[in-house]
Amino acid sequence: MNNYGFIKVACGVPKVKVANPSYNTNEIYNLVKEAKKEGAKIFITPELSISSYTCADLFFQDTLLEKCEEELEKLVEKTADDDIFIVVGMPIKYKNALYNCAVAFLNGEILGVIPKEFIPTHSEFYEKRWFASGKDVSDELSLAGQEVFFGQMLFKLRKDLTVGIEVCEDLWVPIAPSAKLALSGANLILNISASNEVVSKDEYRTNLISSQSAKCLCAYAYVSAGVHESTTDLLFGGSSLIAENGIILNKGKRFERENQLTSAYIDLQKLNFQRRQNISFSDSREQYEEFYEEIECEFENDIDITEFDRFVDPHPFTPNDENQRIERCNEIFNIQSSALAKRLEHTGLKKLVVGISGGLDSTLALLVATQTMKLLNLPSENIIGITMPGFGTTDRTYTNALDLMKSLNVTIKEISIKEAATLHMKDIEHDINIHDVTYENTQARERTQVLMDMANKNGAILVGTGDLSEMALGWCTYNGDHMSMYGVNASVPKTLVSHLVRTVAMISDDKTKDILLDILDTPVSPELLPPTKDGKIAQKTEDNIGPYELHDFFLYYFIRFGAKKDKLHFLAKQAFKDKYSDETIEKWLNNFMKRFFISQFKRSCTPDAPKVGSVSLSPRGDFRMPSDADFSAWLED
Repeated sequence: MNNYGFIKVACGVPKVKVANPSYNTNEIYNLVKEAKKEGAKIFITPELSISSYTCADLFFQDTLLEKCEEELEKLVEKTADDDIFIVVGMPIKYKNALYNCAVAFLNGEILGVIPKEFIPTHSEFYEKRWFASGKDVSDELSLAGQEVFFGQMLFKLRKDLTVGIEVCEDLWVPIAPSAKLALSGANLILNISASNEVVSKDEYRTNLISSQSAKCLCAYAYVSAGVHESTTDLLFGGSSLIAENGIILNKGKRFERENQLTSAYIDLQKLNFQRRQNISFSDSREQYEEFYEEIECEFENDIDITEFDRFVDPHPFTPNDENQRIERCNEIFNIQSSALAKRLEHTGLKKLVVGISGGLDSTLALLVATQTMKLLNLPSENIIGITMPGFGTTDRTYTNALDLMKSLNVTIKEISIKEAATLHMKDIEHDINIHDVTYENTQARERTQVLMDMANKNGAILVGTGDLSEMALGWCTYNGDHMSMYGVNASVPKTLVSHLVRTVAMISDDKTKDILLDILDTPVSPELLPPTKDGKIAQKTEDNIGPYELHDFFLYYFIRFGAKKDKLHFLAKQAFKDKYSDETIEKWLNNFMKRFFISQFKRSCTPDAPKVGSVSLSPRGDFRMPSDADFSAWLED
């Protein structure tokens, strides 16, 4: 069974009775059964969950300590066939001292005991009254009838999964044990905690966990004691959450009065890929890596993801929340225009040339150019907008191109390429009635020649219009629309271009807004083939290469996280549900892989362009690959 690198982790907050290990362990077991039913392979409970956290001086009592060990042994036996890696918390005696410990066990075997390193004695906490620090402990001890390692350690549970454990306060110190555990190989950190609730603490705690998972390039599962702890002075809320490289995958409700389970699938392949990419992470090992005892064990069964419940965003470049989307678009627009302004300042030039087709990409480039002129206090007339009707130009796009330039008050030039393209095809002995790639590219290159020469003539910079999706698929003419003097859209995917244009439309005057909305409603096309008999666009890009939303989805997970083909198919199926059939996804995924590989030669010589997001194909920093790489292995499932 293929698990695509996913594994489900569950955080359980059991009802407890203070100093009643028998009751507490029974509730923990009920949660284990629930976690197993949900398909979890890793399950954690709060700090000192077997005894309860708020026992205070009762921790010194042999009655409590012995009962904890007795109940632990029963729990280990009862879960021997559950095939779940379980972590519970309990107090443990060792050499006349008491330690606050996490105990890990799997399939009837206690794998290790991890003592808390940092013992809080500040504000409302006074743990040093009862517990010693386990920072330098490394030994074996007898626990529940088994000889186990006692100290800091790593658990290798699968070839792609190494688990590290820290206890509560350990996370809150400047250099947390989890940082060293991560640098030593742990890609999943488990934290069993007892963090009380005060105003605003939940937000701070959430940010802390999210940040730690991001810095450590790991998944981080956290669970804290619940409301049934003693309320002599404090109230515990039962906080539980699971993060993955800065993203909160799931967060449980606080203040629940019944047993609570919070679970999420984590993506180990994604985390491991990001670690391989991040050289700074590797370099940090030299300073902070430690050599921990490694406990090797494996799950008996593969991971069942038939009930996969992790959210997979079908449009990863575009936030779902409208306010976030508008904020994202405004930020990108500012990056584009500020970058173009810098290039203009550097060259000492005052003018821009933009080819305007009436399509989305050139519209965005023109909007960016207009904003750039505002930033530099230059008149919009310094933008020379050039529309170049060809054999495939329709009345709709032609009209929109002219109307938009008029509305934005730029200098308008209209230069038909039909005569020049016809003469060129005659010169190269190409039959103008044969509408092949030569026919199409002749027009694209003629337009670029016009734009380049007009920029030279007017002392201007030619602004490129091509977007990230087109570069990924090679859907551009080499040394045609592929070339410019500065490409403002080069790292903006097609699915985001439309949102950028819409964001500008919503704050524009009514006339400009209407034009932009009609452009948004126009099918995407290079318009290099003659229109239909009724004057409509005949050449629709997505009919040829597939839906851009699928290709942008593939691009994001392929470049950002190194997903293999079978995983890309699986993720697309989850993200788009019933919108696309398996056959459709497979067809366009194969097309994406082939086109991506054979088009690298175009990306290897693209103009400068500002990076706006986490995925870019710039040959100068973000993505480098040989132009002759074979794609055969990437087409295999």
